[in-house]
Amino acid sequence: MKKIILTLLMVVGLFFSSQSQEISKNAIGLRLGNNDGFGGEISYQRGLSSNNRLEFDLGWRNSKSISAFKLVGLYQWIWKIDNGFNWYAGVGAGIGSWSNTSVNPKESGTIPFAAGDIGLEYTFKEVPIQLSLDLRPELYFSSGGYRDSNFGSDLALGIRYKFD
Repeated sequence: MKKIILTLLMVVGLFFSSQSQEISKNAIGLRLGNNDGFGGEISYQRGLSSNNRLEFDLGWRNSKSISAFKLVGLYQWIWKIDNGFNWYAGVGAGIGSWSNTSVNPKESGTIPFAAGDIGLEYTFKEVPIQLSLDLRPELYFSSGGYRDSNFGSDLALGIRYKFD
């Protein structure tokens, strides 16, 4: 009987320790990747609970002929791995707008899309910095103009400052 109770206590303790997270209430920084031609993004994360958060990313491009922006919002689930490492997955949506002034007449359009992401992150214990590496596939609901296809994906490195 003692072995059963001890085993049960160990299982319950393991369950609660594996569910505890160290998600900060807020994190802001950069998500650096190709972003389908938009380049880096300003990234903000808002913790909702011990294992869920929202992430908002804003990317923009301003060159001689193309001006564009893209905003995406993601709901993420976070699972603790060990010693500051977590992995996460999420779903969301976004919208973008573009304008090409190098052609006559000027071309422009809107890009609504659905997005997902999956990644790995590390949170330093000594400093409030979080590093992440993630893959974000996107399904676009418009074609032509700025987009050549209805699918895109982006591999990016995130660097964020965490605060409460």
